[in-house]
Amino acid sequence: MLENYLNSLLAIQQFRDYCPNGLQVEGRASIQILISGVTASQALIEAALDLHADAIIVHHGYFWRGEDPCLRGIRRHRIATLIKHNINLYAYHLPLDAHVELGNNTLLGKKLGIIEEGRFGEQNIAAYGHFPESVSLDRLDALLSSGLGRKPLIIGDPHKPVRRIAWCTGAAQGYFEEAIRLGTDAFITGEISEQNVHIARESGVMFISAGHHATERYGIQALGEHISRKFGIAHHFIDVENPV
Repeated sequence: MLENYLNSLLAIQQFRDYCPNGLQVEGRASIQILISGVTASQALIEAALDLHADAIIVHHGYFWRGEDPCLRGIRRHRIATLIKHNINLYAYHLPLDAHVELGNNTLLGKKLGIIEEGRFGEQNIAAYGHFPESVSLDRLDALLSSGLGRKPLIIGDPHKPVRRIAWCTGAAQGYFEEAIRLGTDAFITGEISEQNVHIARESGVMFISAGHHATERYGIQALGEHISRKFGIAHHFIDVENPV
């Protein structure tokens, strides 16, 4: 029941993804305690065991395209722990980034006070919009630092005000040039690549690297809370610290 509901809610059939979305590891049939977290690391699994969880739901699960499919080493240990303790693992990647209510990009925009105008990029996951009024770099830095608990790396003119802005959580640095074409003053994502620095300096559009993990905390947390309300089960969000 839960898998069917989530697959429908997040419209997983509409996405071409890098991993399977849905139930990745099957556990017990009855779910009373749900754990949510960004990544299905061993630390998250151990936290779920401590809380006697029946299921874990994450943004970053397993079985990524191009990955060695053999269950050895770290991968074997994670999956063996889930199977031994009969814990379900659900994972939703691009569908969670894109969701208009519970998605990572929707929630990051709301957290920063951005008025969203539309979507762009691969499968319309990235977003663009504007602040109600221009903000200074210091103000934007403070918004991100307080909202995400991590100081961002900002490349660009520190004196330029920001009004129009584009953003995409996680590793979306490849969308930077498309964000520039949209006429934005700045682009926010989780990670930065070497070439982004030069493009920011030459285009006059700020590039803001705010952390992959930090920008993707809120969608999975909101999804866990939604499931808790919908099905009347206990939910705990576990934030396994990650500086990247």
